[in-house]
Amino acid sequence: MLSKENRINKDKDFDRAFKTGQSFYSQVLGVKVVKNNRSANRFGILISTKVSKKAVVRNHLRRQIREIIKQEEPKLKKGYDFVLIVLVGIIDKSFLDIQTSLRSVLAKVRAYSTASTKTTTK
Repeated sequence: MLSKENRINKDKDFDRAFKTGQSFYSQVLGVKVVKNNRSANRFGILISTKVSKKAVVRNHLRRQIREIIKQEEPKLKKGYDFVLIVLVGIIDKSFLDIQTSLRSVLAKVRAYSTASTKTTTK
């Protein structure tokens, strides 16, 4: 579970990310990034019923994505809101595929701090 300060809960914050945020999409994930004028990053995960009608499946995907976020968060630039949009193609992907996709999407929007990009590329 992400801490309360690291979650986006309000509709106005999601709307701001969709209206003014920089975005990038892959086959299974999309991300919208906008500055939030805070000292910490905040994350929101959107999973539509188009991805799966079953709440169990959607919640499982949400837990997997949260775990990846916990691993990647120390490497990210501070002071941004990230809205992650899960697309239909994610259903048949493994945890490692989702992790790779999320990392590549975050790299495309230049979310990683410059010091951590040197350590992640081996």
